Amino acid sequence: MTAFVDELRWRRMLHDSMPGTEDFLNSGPQKAYIGFDPSADSLGVGNLVQVMMLVHLQRAGHQPFVLLGGATGMVGDPSFKSAERQLLDMDTLQHNLSCQRDQLEKFLDFGGPQGARMVNNYDWFKEMGFLDFIRDVGKHITVNYMLAKDSVKSRQESGISFTEFSYQLIQGYDFYHLWKHQGIRLQMGGSDQWGNITTGTELIRRMGGGEAFALTTPLIKKADGTKFGKTEGGNIWLDPKRTSPYKFYQFWLNAADADAGNYIRIFTLKGREEIEALEAEQAQAPHLRALQKALAADITLRVHGERALDQALVASDILFGGATADALRSLDEATLLDVFSGVPQMKISRDALSSGLGILDVIAPDTTLFPSRAEARKLLAAGGVSLNKHRAEPDQTVTADDLIAGRYLVVQKGKRNYALVVASNE
Repeated sequence: MTAFVDELRWRRMLHDSMPGTEDFLNSGPQKAYIGFDPSADSLGVGNLVQVMMLVHLQRAGHQPFVLLGGATGMVGDPSFKSAERQLLDMDTLQHNLSCQRDQLEKFLDFGGPQGARMVNNYDWFKEMGFLDFIRDVGKHITVNYMLAKDSVKSRQESGISFTEFSYQLIQGYDFYHLWKHQGIRLQMGGSDQWGNITTGTELIRRMGGGEAFALTTPLIKKADGTKFGKTEGGNIWLDPKRTSPYKFYQFWLNAADADAGNYIRIFTLKGREEIEALEAEQAQAPHLRALQKALAADITLRVHGERALDQALVASDILFGGATADALRSLDEATLLDVFSGVPQMKISRDALSSGLGILDVIAPDTTLFPSRAEARKLLAAGGVSLNKHRAEPDQTVTADDLIAGRYLVVQKGKRNYALVVASNE
């Protein structure tokens, strides 16, 4: 066993814990859990902080439990949200739970008697009536106690429904139920969950006369103060259908230097010596981005697998590296479109291409990339134009055989200017 709390400290993952928590964890193998909100059919990179907490817990010799919120997801956690959450129907909840379960199984070992376990709080709430809950649970926690929680205070001006106000009681009862029936004495989560978690420890004390503990991680923010896990395109998801492996890789690769040292501690399993060596390498040659490359490769491999990482590496080399024509052709269509999502697009006729087109008609069907055909002709003669990563010749004929993925041609002007030619049936 390793010291779990010590591991969290050096990885900058410890925000707060109740007195006695560290001694409790150091006293022998323990059980602990974290709950996951089923509001989407995929976990986002923000959820990975909690996933990594469970990974480190298991590596330290303890048994992690994953609580899937089949019941709490029907209510919605108000913690530090500015408005009421949209309620989900049962079919949507079940779909979301199933998808999240599949993602979590990539990180944790669920085999053997001490393997990680998943539980769903719908299993113990589905038979509980409203009157039973307010009589047997609600009477143990005062309204004053609930109002004092920061997560509730933040909503008192804008308003909070009774549904969301009761959320901390429901989550607190989860902890009580798992304490009573599974022997779990520690709940973990983000720092925004502190109020909900300690309501659980209070219920355990009042309803069962027991002792339980709480431990939280800091909320991750970028060095510039903006929210972690979001880009201009929205959330970064673990599901490749929502966020492609290429964009996922790019998210980590583009981390600011001020953030990379923090992220590599939190989101990878690399040891202290390896991380410190990478930081020293980064300090010597910041432009090589050693930290970001190691971070992006590590986490893309664990989330999406080796083939997806290989595609992401090739794709990343297309625009800014020395990728070959063969590398370009190795990309699947989705990754190719991701790589060139920000470049201009031009259309040419597939029928015309089938019989062959002169290079000028391909690279300059309009003024998208070149101001004029004369400028295009001049650059061709000077060797300044490439087609599909091959130098284009002034007398070259392009046919349908040159299409990538049966539809695309990549035109490059100079070192940094690209356009994507799309063969159209129109």
